[in-house]
Amino acid sequence: MDNRPDSVRIMTPVGMLGAGWDEATIERGLALGVDVITVDGGSTDSGPYYLGSGTAKTAAQAVARDLRSLLKAAARADAPLIIGSCGTSGTDSGVDWVAGMVSEIMAEEGLDLRVARIYSEQDAAGLKEHLDAGRIHPLPPLGEIRAETLEGCTHIVGMMGHEPIVRALEAGAQVVLAGRATDTAVAAAYPLMKGMPAGPSWHAAKIVECGGQCTVDPRAGGVHTTIDADGFTIEPLDAANACTPYTVAAHMLYETVDPFEMREPAGTLDVREATYVAVDERTVRVEGSRFHTAAQHTVKLEGARITGYETISFSAIRDPLVLGDLETWADLLRTHLRRRVSQTLGLADDDYAFDLRLYGHDAVLDDLEFETGTPREVAVMLLVSAPDQATATAVAKVANPLMLHMPVPRMNYLPSLAFASSPAEVERGPAYEFVLNHVVDTITPTAMFRIEHDSTDGAHHHD
Repeated sequence: MDNRPDSVRIMTPVGMLGAGWDEATIERGLALGVDVITVDGGSTDSGPYYLGSGTAKTAAQAVARDLRSLLKAAARADAPLIIGSCGTSGTDSGVDWVAGMVSEIMAEEGLDLRVARIYSEQDAAGLKEHLDAGRIHPLPPLGEIRAETLEGCTHIVGMMGHEPIVRALEAGAQVVLAGRATDTAVAAAYPLMKGMPAGPSWHAAKIVECGGQCTVDPRAGGVHTTIDADGFTIEPLDAANACTPYTVAAHMLYETVDPFEMREPAGTLDVREATYVAVDERTVRVEGSRFHTAAQHTVKLEGARITGYETISFSAIRDPLVLGDLETWADLLRTHLRRRVSQTLGLADDDYAFDLRLYGHDAVLDDLEFETGTPREVAVMLLVSAPDQATATAVAKVANPLMLHMPVPRMNYLPSLAFASSPAEVERGPAYEFVLNHVVDTITPTAMFRIEHDSTDGAHHHD
């Protein structure tokens, strides 16, 4: 007997856990009917620091506030709650961080929901086996990977597709806390498990990944989506907000290489023949999406390593003579700084590095800046990197007198420029870089991930 439902209703309250929402949007979502609640918990958008350090970008209080709202909503709707890329980068510590909050909130609220944690961190030894077997391939622009690169990473995660999430749900999980996952896998998992077609399920998941981003007012909260055998229908949770064919179709242009295709671990979403039709002034119907299953399932790797230590210093210029000859001033600072560092610290040019950025002049566009004319004021940011913190700070200290008093040649006095803080040097600690943009040919879609089920008595059960 086919117990496939006619449709699956997804509530996505926001694009990122911790961003918050108006509780009225959750109430409206529940009133519309909800089969699953999904939200993304992370991203690589904010750079390699969060993966490298295994820390979260979001404040614990903000995440806890959102979790409390969603756990209560999930219990009321008797619908599973799925969170992907926990703790920003999906490290094991990020999953445990969110799980700890979930456990506390459930105890406080008297909730009894079965929780599954899916871990996606990879160890270098296991990946070297894949490497030796020829199962790791580079994505452009990177080339073949070396074992030393794997060993040099502080954290490596594999980006899961929907399969480990489905496995956790099938084992009875009511709350799934996933490590690194594709944004779309979080929303696609439940409808795929319930037998909804892959094309509409993946396309809907792509459109809802950022909550209200696919609406005319992205600030007004998330979206409610219904997937059925022929397509999906989407509307905002806020009754005053609207989805239009334009805003929904446009989201396929967002964070994709190709506006018609998007690669997932299991295959490729193809929206070439998708149609976007307004059902009414705030609801859109999408049909015609397809999904092409790949011959080889792949899992993308993300890894970060420490590149050195950074110290930053900020000064500001309001002197019209300096501002009138700013390029000369900046070149002089670079020249004098290298010379002084050599004289006083005995460092060669390749023992450290620094970046001088002139905010208000060309710091954002650099050589592409097309605006001319003298700015009224400019902030000077010096970013020094070195193999250790003490060296980075010493270089920034050597720069201090230059950033405070250095004139341009036509001045017969020393200007006084303004530092933003005292002390002027701010130690940023370790700096990280992404070094992996590779995929692993997986033996099974779930083999690289570990699932732990927390029972109501607090014990862990391994899947």
